[in-house]
Amino acid sequence: MADRALSVVRAGALTTVQDLGRPGHAHLGVPRAGALDEPAHRLANRLVGNPEAAATLETTLTGCAVRLRRTTTVAVTGAPCPVTVDGRPAPWSAPVRVPAGAVLDAGPATHGLRSYLAFGGGVDAEPVLGSRATDLLSGLGPEPLTDGAVLPLGGPYGPPAAADAVPHPGPVTELVLPFLPGPRDTWFSAHGLRTLVTGRFQVSAASNRIGLRTEGPSLERDRPGELPSEGMPLGALQVPPNGLPVLFLHDHPTTGGYPVVGVVPEHWLPPAAQAVPGTPVRFVPRRPGRDLPVG
Repeated sequence: MADRALSVVRAGALTTVQDLGRPGHAHLGVPRAGALDEPAHRLANRLVGNPEAAATLETTLTGCAVRLRRTTTVAVTGAPCPVTVDGRPAPWSAPVRVPAGAVLDAGPATHGLRSYLAFGGGVDAEPVLGSRATDLLSGLGPEPLTDGAVLPLGGPYGPPAAADAVPHPGPVTELVLPFLPGPRDTWFSAHGLRTLVTGRFQVSAASNRIGLRTEGPSLERDRPGELPSEGMPLGALQVPPNGLPVLFLHDHPTTGGYPVVGVVPEHWLPPAAQAVPGTPVRFVPRRPGRDLPVG
């Protein structure tokens, strides 16, 4: 239906369509993509009555504004931000009924980086390999939003959720990243590995959906040269020649030749989506079922 759509009034710094991604295609060189803060994406969908896999809009730092062509239930989660409907304040992290023709504005994040806008029926962009997610590395999925763009919406799935209280994590004041050592930790000296778990790192402004880059001390290597390209999982801690770990996020390349010193399990990744540049980063080595000694 032509009226089941939204038009973009303000695209913001970077707003993309995201769902739960397209896993299972790494052998084709296709990253997973999908929402970086998956719990926030799932919550937004639940609040408007969508299944958790429905596509949302993921904003970056400055938010976005859209005009609804049809009365639609909307929810904004993730990074807290001011929400307005035609300039009037509306609740954040709660279902909001937006009349046809009204502008919903999710403003700049008050803390964190990425907010999620869910619409009753979901963003109904054309699926590619089973997903509507925008992948900035491969270019699959819808283009990042631009002012004036129009996106179709699906039909409502059901009534919005009723919630007396919605849990929300506080600001990421320190990004703690537990990791499983390997597979290439033997490429680093004892001093380099000690630096990883005791050094003072912080989130770099060069971070993006492909990877969270760090600033801090360089990890000393034991072995020179590089590897033949090998598979790279989500959460890999790859160390390029400058010695500064890069945490691979959802749009990461599926292969690489720099050594991976460890892998951060997926359930520890959502806070990385909300860690602003300058946030302290601490790497904590673990083994399945037990911690490793630090230092």
